[in-house]
Amino acid sequence: MITKDSIENLKNHLDIVDVISQYVELKKSGANFKACCPFHGEDTPSFVVSPAKQIYHCFGCGAGGNNAISFVMEYEKLSFPEAIEKLASMYNFNLSYDETNQKKQDLKVLEEVNKFYQKLFVSNTIAKEYIKKRGISEFSIEKFEIGYAPSSSDTINFLKNNYFNLADAKELGVIDTGQNGLYSRFIERITFPIYSQSGKIVGFGGRTITGHNAKYVNSPQTKIFNKSKLLYGYNLAKEHIYKRNRIIVTEGYLDVIMLHQAGFTTAVATLGTALTKEHLPLIRRGEPRVILAYDGDKAGLNAAFKASVMLSQGDFEGGVVIFGEGKDPADMVNDGKIEELNKIFDNPKPFIPFAIDYIISKYDINDPSSKQKALLEANDYLKSLGIIYQDEYKRYLAQRLNVRETLIKTTTDNVRPTEVNLTKIDIAELCIIKTILEKPSRLDKVLDLVDASMFEYHRNEFELLITDIKNQSFNGILLNDKLEVYDDERLNSELLVLLLKFYTNKLRSVQYDQTLAFREKATMLRKIKDNIYQLKLGKLVSYNL
Repeated sequence: MITKDSIENLKNHLDIVDVISQYVELKKSGANFKACCPFHGEDTPSFVVSPAKQIYHCFGCGAGGNNAISFVMEYEKLSFPEAIEKLASMYNFNLSYDETNQKKQDLKVLEEVNKFYQKLFVSNTIAKEYIKKRGISEFSIEKFEIGYAPSSSDTINFLKNNYFNLADAKELGVIDTGQNGLYSRFIERITFPIYSQSGKIVGFGGRTITGHNAKYVNSPQTKIFNKSKLLYGYNLAKEHIYKRNRIIVTEGYLDVIMLHQAGFTTAVATLGTALTKEHLPLIRRGEPRVILAYDGDKAGLNAAFKASVMLSQGDFEGGVVIFGEGKDPADMVNDGKIEELNKIFDNPKPFIPFAIDYIISKYDINDPSSKQKALLEANDYLKSLGIIYQDEYKRYLAQRLNVRETLIKTTTDNVRPTEVNLTKIDIAELCIIKTILEKPSRLDKVLDLVDASMFEYHRNEFELLITDIKNQSFNGILLNDKLEVYDDERLNSELLVLLLKFYTNKLRSVQYDQTLAFREKATMLRKIKDNIYQLKLGKLVSYNL
């Protein structure tokens, strides 16, 4: 774990304007800086950054935070530790870690085995010839740290000779125990080290070159390796994914390597498994356009369909590219078809029509019975989507099946429009709140006079002010140039208006309240009338109801 002192030192080292300006173009606007919001599309700048308060807020979508770390977390979809490490790297800041010796030893095993495999690859003619035949360059071999796993005994001897803890190696999936004792998980295979999104090695993938039954194998499930959450090449692709706002998901290691080699540096691959819901948080980081690049065989089409359903239901943007004629992305790069790949990736088939077409392709729609089944299945899928997509693609489904559009049922068919509630805003109330935020010492005085119930429109904000004055939701108020910050004299004047309005309304309310006992009602009316009298004389009165 990163130490708390180290995190605080980094925070003190960062300037929010400097950090955010590396992601968006900021322009000076009075005491603050403005830009078009990076979190939603807009033409008029409504994103404000305050160098004095080290906060940011968008008046369009409401995004905001109290420091540069929260911006990087939100913009790049990183966890807190990942954002800390990202910023430390950007500013050449050395972090301190509080790790156990056991964890360091864990990482050391994988790192050193990876180096061992890389050295063996250099001297293995068969492995090098296979990689060369696939068109992989020397640069890519180094970039992706391609290696070669030797015989089982050679790997185990390497671990023993270098005094590594064999229990660690077993726990991390490098070796295992069988009927004949210890054996290596990777034997006579080209190796592809697999890294986490934060850049730490967590396991390996291996391709046989001596005819083992399984062409490809991966590390087993360990405490740091979960193939359903990892994407091969993501550690190298993530910066490009954020910049280009696109991610290409392929099926194999070589596809990723060759696509990167050809300039498609947003390519990643699943690890011998279909795309799962556990992958989605990683894929969603940066909100990229997702391109599925799958083989045209039966397995590839089925995987593309399942992924398209899952991604469309999750409101991901993007589409599907299917490679036919026994070719895959790696083959096309090797054949020099870079321009063709560019066109293909720029024009994928959107997820929803791809999924609808796939469903229909399973049925003989010339047969009425099969056509009915196709309609029901496709309609069920359509109803799992957002209402806009349902309305848009019901026409597409009707056309594909050559049926009347009225036969396509959506979840919006019986929905009536509802009234839109507009948020009420009271400038005077917000100015009082902003004035207190700018000088928190005023809060005690205000609380002697004012109760949250006196705020007609912004009661929730005032209640939050009392309990959590540093809450980042106040950034929108603090950075709103249309809201004044009162001096003490003006604050007293505005409080006088607020109090007079409240007690006047209260007087009317109590007068018509039939539930109060006579004595209680008389006492309250006397207090309220006395307060109104004092307020009209210009005297602030303490809250006494």
